[in-house]
Amino acid sequence: MNLTVQDIVFHLTDTVELPENTVDQLITGTLHQTVTGIIVAFMPTQHVIEQAIQHGANLIIAHESPFYNHHSHTDWLGTDPVYIHKKKLIDEAGISIFRCHDIIHRFQPDGITEGLIQALGWSSCVEQRLSEASIISFPEGHTVEAVANHVKNTLGLDYVRVAGRPEMECRRAAVLVGFRGNGNVTIPLIQNEQLDLIIAGEGFEWETPEYVRDAVQQGKSMALIMMGHAESEASGMKLLADRLRERFSELNVHFADERPVYTVL
Repeated sequence: MNLTVQDIVFHLTDTVELPENTVDQLITGTLHQTVTGIIVAFMPTQHVIEQAIQHGANLIIAHESPFYNHHSHTDWLGTDPVYIHKKKLIDEAGISIFRCHDIIHRFQPDGITEGLIQALGWSSCVEQRLSEASIISFPEGHTVEAVANHVKNTLGLDYVRVAGRPEMECRRAAVLVGFRGNGNVTIPLIQNEQLDLIIAGEGFEWETPEYVRDAVQQGKSMALIMMGHAESEASGMKLLADRLRERFSELNVHFADERPVYTVL
């Protein structure tokens, strides 16, 4: 039986109630197109699109937009040469791109957070799953430096950013993926859950990092590890690829990873 893009979308949205202003949509292509293969990725970068073409896949399921803004608007890009080149490649290859952002965050538990927790081997350490974070309880002897090194080594990252004392022992942490590292989310969590460590994707640099800096200056035990947005969410999309491969065994489903966007000089 030939599967269409609509069939895959129905599967993804079957048990999820999306908000009225959802960003999840078919950005390119058509719903009635027969699917030849699926590429799952954090973001449909130029490299990911090229990977789809090499694999003969005409459906990309991506967490973020291909066009550099949350709502996938393109009117502001106009005659930008990077946008034109990318859009032409997508159109000529006949690739449908479906945005799976709100959907996967509404899985129970949150599919992106769950993917990261599983990738880090921390499933048995989860004490509580909140809508915005998972609360982790570490055994004795875990320092901030040890946790940071574990994150780097497990996920294959060159670096993470740390605020606070690396030698501080941490027992309770919150894991927040994507752009959930801002102060209005992290600071109440720290107080309500009695945390000594925040592990986040990204957030405004003058909010949570500065709060941690002040706390340390006051003699409090507190630390922050910032992984990067893509670095915190790619594992969740990889988990989605695994689940789609199991559900649609007749299709070639691949997870397309991408190198970190930043290098440290």
